[in-house]
Amino acid sequence: MLKVLIADKFEKRGMDELRAAGCDVVYEPDLKDDALREALGRSGAPVLVVRGTQVTAAMIEGSAHLGLIVRAGAGFNTIDVAAASRHGVLVSNCPGKNAVAVAELVFGLILALDRRIVESVVDLRSGAWNKKEYSNARGLKDRTIGLIGMGTIGQEVARRARGFEMKVIAWSRSLTKQRAAEYWVQHGDSPADVASKCDILSIHLAAAAETRGIISREVLELLIPGSYVINTARADVMDYSALADLMVKRNLRVGLDVYPDEPSACQAPFLPAIVKAGGLVYGTHHIGASTDQAQDAIAEETVRIVKEFTATGQAPNCVNIETRSPARCQLVLRHFDKVGVLANVLDKLRRANINVEEMSNTVFQGAKAAVAVIRLAQVPGDAVVKDIAAMKDMVINVEVKPV
Repeated sequence: MLKVLIADKFEKRGMDELRAAGCDVVYEPDLKDDALREALGRSGAPVLVVRGTQVTAAMIEGSAHLGLIVRAGAGFNTIDVAAASRHGVLVSNCPGKNAVAVAELVFGLILALDRRIVESVVDLRSGAWNKKEYSNARGLKDRTIGLIGMGTIGQEVARRARGFEMKVIAWSRSLTKQRAAEYWVQHGDSPADVASKCDILSIHLAAAAETRGIISREVLELLIPGSYVINTARADVMDYSALADLMVKRNLRVGLDVYPDEPSACQAPFLPAIVKAGGLVYGTHHIGASTDQAQDAIAEETVRIVKEFTATGQAPNCVNIETRSPARCQLVLRHFDKVGVLANVLDKLRRANINVEEMSNTVFQGAKAAVAVIRLAQVPGDAVVKDIAAMKDMVINVEVKPV
């Protein structure tokens, strides 16, 4: 029975489905830091499921039984993926399952900023009536929203923007002019180009080395005075110090769901520096994906990932599998399906100091013969190939083919 340690809040329906699939579910949603490291060692669970909890190199290195970490969400910057790769641990996420929820929050923030809904409610609750002040709104129709990032979330935001009869300009590293036309959006040449042409700038980039600080002061300075800036993605893609400064100097309105150094706990004292800067900031508590619909979809995808891992040893949505294999050739081996064939072939490759990068073995009907495809780090010499082919009681045919 596969043991699954869930170290964050998780939908009951998802846990029930895991149990129905034969998994032994250990649910400890408050595990953090040393407690999580100890629980991994104590439980011996091959599968760890987390949401926002940090998974460090020390946790991974101390858990030889760990084979799969599932991030029950889209991003995976809270997991030490490099350490997981060094120790042969698969890391999977659930991309796109929270896209609608985040897109809905984006427009919640935009509408709230435009109509100053927060201040209006606060005044009303305090007994102040100020229709003159709060009648001053720009409206969204025919305004231009600029999207930085056109993954699943960016596409959902663009879809809703068209519903508001807005113009959309977008940039991402993979967005071509042809693909932009298919999405019915204008293609931006760069983040700076988008910023210079929009009324509302909305960020939808994953956290990565190449995206860190990409929304820089130089980009933000190109915004039209009075523009709105929305970030529901990751804090480290934007220069928050520059944003705080320009928010006051350029009268920017800001809507945020993510912040530098936000607490890891669900409840904690926290006052972001940008909130104290003096401009118009609306903020939520990193809850972009926190709708019932999104969490159900994420739980369903998590279950699918664990089931596939149980059945095949592989995991959908894996983020740390090498996309460019170092293999230089493949050995295609048709062989009899009996004990010792592959062990003998691999031993001959070992003796020739040839590393196996990837391998698959497919059995034919009747289980009398099979074909193995063995991808190698270097081309074997003729002597090695002849030595393998000479095992007539085991090998039917052997060929070396380019990758």
